Amino acid sequence: MSNIKTAIIYYSSGGTNYQLAKWAAESAKESGADVRVLKVAETAPQAAIDSNPGWKAHVEATQDVPEVTLEDLEWADAIIFSVPTRFGNMPAQMKQFLDTTGGLWFNGKLVNKVVSAMSSAQNPHGGQEATILSLYTTMYHWGAIVAAPGYTDPVTFAAGGNPYGTSVTVGQDGKMIEDVQAAVKHQAKRTVNIAEVIKKANN
Repeated sequence: MSNIKTAIIYYSSGGTNYQLAKWAAESAKESGADVRVLKVAETAPQAAIDSNPGWKAHVEATQDVPEVTLEDLEWADAIIFSVPTRFGNMPAQMKQFLDTTGGLWFNGKLVNKVVSAMSSAQNPHGGQEATILSLYTTMYHWGAIVAAPGYTDPVTFAAGGNPYGTSVTVGQDGKMIEDVQAAVKHQAKRTVNIAEVIKKANN
């Protein structure tokens, strides 16, 4: 496989989506991709973060993870997003970053990027699918190519059966309920494979 440049962009307040991003990165690297794991900037007030021990601990534990920039989007052939749901939508932190991509969009720099997304929520039907679809809406405006996992591998069913992107339920203890590691890895591999096809076709 050619060296597909893959940006894995996440937002996480408790660590779940960071873990999904790390599994995706492992799979993309196994597929021969050049991978960057990147977080979006935290915009919540420090007082809010400090009031939640788990959130504060996660922010401190991931302080060395680089923040995503517009240059990362331009660099990437494939982009995988991982976000928790916020009332059936993406978190404000991710939306704020996406809202800065107008210049790249206007200049056609995001056309034919291959994109895919993952999500989490505290309930099995807590908005994961709507969150992924809301994120894909932006991607359609970019002219990107959405590489949803669909039902291309049985691991999707074992992970709960979300065809739009791997999603997971997080219990009150902060731990993932479904075993989604294999589904995440399949989704990342599929995204990289499709990006390779698109890149070859455009060269």
